[in-house]
Amino acid sequence: MAATRKRPITAEDLYRIPLLQDCQISPDGKYVAYGLQRIDRKTEKRYANLWIVPTGRGRPRQFTYGDQVDRMPRWSPDGSEIAFLSNRGDEKQFQLYVIPLSGGEARPVTDLKGSFANVAWSPAGRTLAFQFRKKDEEELKREKDEQKKKLGVVSRHIDRVFYKLDGVGFLPKERWHLWTVDSRTGRTSQLTEGAIHDEVDPSWFPDGSRIVFCSNRTPQPDLDPDAVDLFVMPARKGEMVRIEAPLGFKAFPVFSPDGGRIAYLGLEGRGDWWRNNSLWVVPTDGSDAARNLTGAMDLHVDSVTLNDLGAPPMVPPVWSIDGSRLTFQVSRHGSTRLWSVAAIGQEAPVMLEGREGGIGPFTLDEKQRRMAFFQGTVTDPGSLYLLDRASGKTSRLVSPAEGLLRAIDLGECEEVWLKGAAGNDLQGWILKPPGFDPAKRYPSILEIHGGPQCQYGHLFMHEFYFLAAHGYVVHFTNPRGGQGYGEEYCHAIWGAWGTVDYDDLMAWTDQIEKLPYIDPGRMGVTGGSYGGFMTNWIIGHTNRFKAAVTQRCVSNIISMWGSSDFNWVFQEEFDNLPPWEGFERMWRCSPMQAMGNARTPTLVIHSLNDLRCAVEQGEQIYVALKKLGVESELVLFPEEPHGLSREGRTDRRIVRLNHILRWFDRFLTG
Repeated sequence: MAATRKRPITAEDLYRIPLLQDCQISPDGKYVAYGLQRIDRKTEKRYANLWIVPTGRGRPRQFTYGDQVDRMPRWSPDGSEIAFLSNRGDEKQFQLYVIPLSGGEARPVTDLKGSFANVAWSPAGRTLAFQFRKKDEEELKREKDEQKKKLGVVSRHIDRVFYKLDGVGFLPKERWHLWTVDSRTGRTSQLTEGAIHDEVDPSWFPDGSRIVFCSNRTPQPDLDPDAVDLFVMPARKGEMVRIEAPLGFKAFPVFSPDGGRIAYLGLEGRGDWWRNNSLWVVPTDGSDAARNLTGAMDLHVDSVTLNDLGAPPMVPPVWSIDGSRLTFQVSRHGSTRLWSVAAIGQEAPVMLEGREGGIGPFTLDEKQRRMAFFQGTVTDPGSLYLLDRASGKTSRLVSPAEGLLRAIDLGECEEVWLKGAAGNDLQGWILKPPGFDPAKRYPSILEIHGGPQCQYGHLFMHEFYFLAAHGYVVHFTNPRGGQGYGEEYCHAIWGAWGTVDYDDLMAWTDQIEKLPYIDPGRMGVTGGSYGGFMTNWIIGHTNRFKAAVTQRCVSNIISMWGSSDFNWVFQEEFDNLPPWEGFERMWRCSPMQAMGNARTPTLVIHSLNDLRCAVEQGEQIYVALKKLGVESELVLFPEEPHGLSREGRTDRRIVRLNHILRWFDRFLTG
């Protein structure tokens, strides 16, 4: 019987790829709950329902139904119920629900107006703590008045510095605060309040009497964003007690099993984004100084490996039952892996999952015998796995995209290590088209990642496969300035964008174009965000590429100051001076200063609701190229944020891909 011929991937496959969301193992280790997202092509809406799969024998079964979004499943401590967030009652408003494992209707336990985050059961299993931000009173009044609702917002009165966020829009005046709810009665209690400060990342004390969280309590948090502290307060409301720890960003505090210590993620100091996030431990009673467990290992404790189908999120570290070890995520050499390190002493780290890819949510059962975890790879958008810790055996429980991808020829993706401009090691990947013929010479596209404190790697990139499916060799690397290769590597472009990062990309391209199957006369370049910055920089400094596509780009750091949702914070990377004091450094690192040299045909793509890199950044490049007489076009997407390529409406993502392909076809294949 003849083998079924595989087809190339298409832009429309974005509608067909199901995506895993979160995964939580039951306390007894018998089941794993997870979310599964789908897209309704007619309405362009994303829906998600909860599923359950046994860790022993048995098939996955759908647990919740309906055209809504059910997310963030959390098992009760006795495993009899699952709490989750859902917008089933109101498409624009999530509420907290609880549903029995044995089945039956999900019942709402909250009736609040606003946004939820970070839901956690108390150890006793009756109360849920969560992070909540109310809707502004003005907005609530408008929603109740049909005429005012129809007319919309009349004006916005803003008095804080950080007043907008990409993907969210204008922030409410209300802040994130901590709440609890009785899962049986639905009685809610607001633990913290205030008009200036946020309280985030709540976690329970082992006996349920207290909660630890993070908060910036400075008089003006927006002007000192790294001054985050740890606080502990009674679970029934009361005085906050600050835990002494080094100044700097902090997140995901977790009590040790005996409650005597708190582990958290953070970095020391103000404004040094190039430093690694580290894993810290501090005594709860303040009897000793906080200790950095990973600082000497030069590891970045975070999840920064990029893809365009939902990168693995960062999750809190996990203590061993006896409190001797901690397990956590580390981004290194193109992968996000799990590491374990001793909480006391200088024991070397042990890598639990050495396989290449991106490990996202991971949870252990009550006795820590089994661990469920999400992992994506370069050929798999994401599957659910189970690790038996006694035997070390790993098994795959669910692989939602397996059936679809079995019919698709993705081509071959090869990892390579080449030399950078300073003789430094450059890790990268070369994706060859389906049906690759080594005797042919192919057009190629250099893809440049955003950030820059991120990394490309062993994760599925639909965009790359789409371009390869149309006959392009797609190649990408992690030049100096990105995370995953140590602090010195990341620090190399601090305040010096467009220097050694450009040198590394050109050294990489020099070696790629010498490959026998690459046509040096048909090379293209593209990237988004910082990758768009780098694309702009390249066309202003070399004409070696025959076509370019710059996306959601940075073009002028001076005009970006204050217009981005990151606001004034960009200056920290450029001598920590505002434009009127640090003009020369900012201008020297802005692609616009060299745009008069550009001759490369360039397509500019930007989203009108991009609050990270405002649309004027792309418009400056487009107008400059037009004024210079360079072939150029501008494609704008309404309503979309900075993350269009990852999170945008699917029809717009498809149009974007087709514009990129059209542009490269026009100038690289004729």
